[in-house]
Amino acid sequence: MPVLKNIGYLATCRDEGKQQDIHPVREAAIVWQKDTIEWVGPEAELPSRYTGTETLDAGGRMVIPGLVDCHTHLVFGGWRPDEFVLRLQGKKYLEIAQSGGGILSTVRATRKATEQELFEKASRFLEAMAALGITTVECKSGYGLSLEEELKILRVYRRLAEEQPLHIVSTFLGAHTIPPEYEGKRGQYVDLVIREMIPAVANADLADFCDVFTEESAFTIGESRQILTAAKGAGLVPKLHADQLSPGRGAELAAELGAASADHLEKISGAGVEAMARAGVVAVMLPLASLYTQVRPLNGRKLADRGIDVAVATDFNPGSAPSYDLPLAMMLACNRGQLTPAEALKGATICAAKALRRDDSLGSIEKGKIADFAVVDAPDPDFWIYHFRPDQCDMTICSGEILH
Repeated sequence: MPVLKNIGYLATCRDEGKQQDIHPVREAAIVWQKDTIEWVGPEAELPSRYTGTETLDAGGRMVIPGLVDCHTHLVFGGWRPDEFVLRLQGKKYLEIAQSGGGILSTVRATRKATEQELFEKASRFLEAMAALGITTVECKSGYGLSLEEELKILRVYRRLAEEQPLHIVSTFLGAHTIPPEYEGKRGQYVDLVIREMIPAVANADLADFCDVFTEESAFTIGESRQILTAAKGAGLVPKLHADQLSPGRGAELAAELGAASADHLEKISGAGVEAMARAGVVAVMLPLASLYTQVRPLNGRKLADRGIDVAVATDFNPGSAPSYDLPLAMMLACNRGQLTPAEALKGATICAAKALRRDDSLGSIEKGKIADFAVVDAPDPDFWIYHFRPDQCDMTICSGEILH
């Protein structure tokens, strides 16, 4: 039964209150038994029954909940540095996609890769993510775009969940774009997703969520509604890539369907904001994607002020967000998305857990929750994000075990 003492600043990040309310405890301690938090509070009030138990020393540093990256595309073949250069030379994301690059470039590379190759590559990413204080990762498919290849990716996620220590949450994203073999036959591909892919994923219990890239260049509102309605019927919770490149009423659809989250939202309308607020849909900011695609980022301030839970995630993928550095995304959510450091921290913890429907067990430091937390070399969230630098996470504990 370990005790973590000498915590200078403990950000518990409980769900109560507004986005800015992270419920700090100064000079704190945490006790956990196996993988579950047993006691949290000021160290001066630590019950005597914990005297003599194994003690870890936070060194006066800040402790935060294990970070939750609630939007990644973790498994993919290859990389796309050539597209990064093209964007720097003035090419737009859609131009690159229309010339055969973009998502379809990664689909070709992923189809060529074996399950073992994809597993080993993703395992290395997860090890590096743990060193950043990340303990939960949502992982999307979407680079297979056939029944066999989508199942291949989702099997890798299941194996990762079984064989490595981080919490893995799988999302089926067969509706990422139209694959080349269905060019000119998009209706047939939508039918394939609905009639074959979704039942196969659900029957094999390979995913908890179903996502759709709802966009002019991907899937229409009508197609997205069809796919996500079928997914709900199969027991998969809806998510949407919404309003990223154009104002396509994706946020409104997310509210209509009771989606767990609507992600991106750089082009969200005022009506979309109101619809999400009424429906309680979590908004997921992805500022690394905005940075790499050189578009105006989502203004998180207008959503947080409206009472919407704003999560912060990386969108880690080989094209539009080739970084898994969630603290970097948090810094950008402040500098470019107008959140405060406390709001960004809550966005990458309890709000992100809510986007994954895991806030009953993850995302905050409270009695009864899973013992996931990180020791950060900073006195408080404001200084951490303000004085941004690498290697600030000194210790990561996931399910009660030290990973880093």
